[in-house]
Amino acid sequence: MSFHHHQLKNGIRIVHKKTSGAVAHCGLIIKGGSRNESDKEQGLAHFIEHVIFKGTSKRKAYHILSRMEDVGGELNAFTTKEETCIYSSFLPEYYNRALELLSDITFSSIFPKKELEKEKIVVLDEINYYKDNPSELIFDEFEEQVFSNHALGKNILGTPQHIQSFNKTMIEKFIQKNYLTNEIIISSVGNISMNKLIKTIENHFAHLPKSNLKRDEEPFSNYLKKEVEIKRNGFQAHCMLGVEAYGINHPKKTAMILLNNILGGPGMNSRLNLAIREKYGFTYSIESNYTPYSDTGIFSIYLASDNDKINKSIKLTKKELVKFCQKPLGTLQLKKAKQQLIGQIAIGQESEVNLMLAIGKSMLLYNKVDTFESVKNKIEAINSNQLLEVANEVFNLDNLSCLIYKV
Repeated sequence: MSFHHHQLKNGIRIVHKKTSGAVAHCGLIIKGGSRNESDKEQGLAHFIEHVIFKGTSKRKAYHILSRMEDVGGELNAFTTKEETCIYSSFLPEYYNRALELLSDITFSSIFPKKELEKEKIVVLDEINYYKDNPSELIFDEFEEQVFSNHALGKNILGTPQHIQSFNKTMIEKFIQKNYLTNEIIISSVGNISMNKLIKTIENHFAHLPKSNLKRDEEPFSNYLKKEVEIKRNGFQAHCMLGVEAYGINHPKKTAMILLNNILGGPGMNSRLNLAIREKYGFTYSIESNYTPYSDTGIFSIYLASDNDKINKSIKLTKKELVKFCQKPLGTLQLKKAKQQLIGQIAIGQESEVNLMLAIGKSMLLYNKVDTFESVKNKIEAINSNQLLEVANEVFNLDNLSCLIYKV
């Protein structure tokens, strides 16, 4: 699988995978998310993701929404702790239409006051939706607990008080400070030649002024274990266990990904699923997750069960963690685990929109895209002693934080 790269004179980087598929995908991956907000801006990166669709110097909201949908395409966006992504899926003959629109809404939005006030109501409803869903809310509150008093702990959606304070000036200042050409990737997967893609992008993005700014992000340090129990109305208890983990450039990151996949990844044969759901029937939902950020990361386990079974489920979960710390995986176990992860990655890349987002983020973080063979080789190179070492560093029960919603 070959990827093409190019950099515009203003610093914007392009990564493209030419395919023969009937659908193309193209997006902007911008290094600016909730981590880049000041205290008074909490939730602003996500709010901007909403309001860029509300009008530009030449389009009203309706025309923005209709521009791609009129030709069967889609337009979407999302915000993370460290990135904002605005992207479109469409028939390949509409590359010019899609790129012109992406440029227009990202850099020529006018943020009408009436539309801002309406969208505040929408975002407040979104916040309330999460508050009504403990299985969603607990992830955000646990990150706030782990990354206490740090920008990474901020809820991406913000708070009602912050949302109500946002105005056009705040939005424009945030964009000016964070939507920097040297930290923007245009990622594409579709049936178009690289030369034609470059020309099309230049038509719509080359006018943007060059930026060489490098923002100083405060690194996270001083993780402290915390155990919190909260009473909530509902039918089930919910629990998060976890700890600070490795960042994106850590040499043990790949081993951590493999270890997490064995423990509680998407496979029904994960250790946690077999040991707690299948053996005892204590829980319908149990999983583990590992999210690396630029300088740190988080490992977590989520489970839900009846109130009278939550403590037993936690005890069994910790028992599985201890097993990983005490004994290395056998040769056959390790081989199967590697094959499973490699297969999951290959299947994930079958989704070309996921591929477009993945290669864009890779270019943003590493200024390169690893081929599938390269990723496969990294996984194959992991040995059982490395996994044992990672388990003892990350799965140490003495360091695990805990958040429980009890009913």
